[in-house]
Amino acid sequence: MGEPSRKAPASVTLRINGQSVTVPSGTSVAAALAMTERFVSRADLGGRPRGPLCGMGVCFECRATVDGVSEVLTCLTPCRDGQEVATDA
Repeated sequence: MGEPSRKAPASVTLRINGQSVTVPSGTSVAAALAMTERFVSRADLGGRPRGPLCGMGVCFECRATVDGVSEVLTCLTPCRDGQEVATDA
């Protein structure tokens, strides 16, 4: 028969700006940012904090560095165990 099905973990733990955050499996990185004390993903050219706005990858306000890759749209990126997220704000 086929391989036994694997259940997705109930939660995953990632690090946002060095802080461990545990969220339900399937949570987007933008939603994980919202669960932290500071719901900010970047700063604009004037240094003002910016955060996710549209939640569907259109506004580009949710950009952050994920696992060393800059400019990742966090609203479209699912969280996974051990993920490293760095914001510039």
